[in-house]
Amino acid sequence: MRIDFYHLTATPLERVLPSICERLLGAGERLLVVTAPERVAGLDRELWTQSPESFLPHAAVGSERDATQPILIASESEAANNARNIALADGRWRVEALGFDRAFYFFDSATIDEARSSWRALKDREDAERHYWKQDENGRWVEGP
Repeated sequence: MRIDFYHLTATPLERVLPSICERLLGAGERLLVVTAPERVAGLDRELWTQSPESFLPHAAVGSERDATQPILIASESEAANNARNIALADGRWRVEALGFDRAFYFFDSATIDEARSSWRALKDREDAERHYWKQDENGRWVEGP
């Protein structure tokens, strides 16, 4: 499985996550976004209002239509929408992410220690292909060492 570590330094999650969502939806993929319980409603709102030119079909977990959502926002790592991609949006690694095809792990300066620990813990796993992304001086994402 592929794990993309995104170090949020210049751009907040609310501006980075929609572009990941758009790319996955464009490829016909589904995504489970996992965050702290108190952030679920906020991320739900952000995805509705992030860009007037773009529509990201999604919902917060808890309705009878969870299974049909291309993007589902939850506080647990269970993909009720059968997503094979997971975005860990609160800086916390979850071992359940290893059961997906691809994980997007977002962290910032407040959660960098946990991200470093997760990077090291995944180092020797043959089933985990790690990639580290950071923004350059122009705001473009570049893969780091």
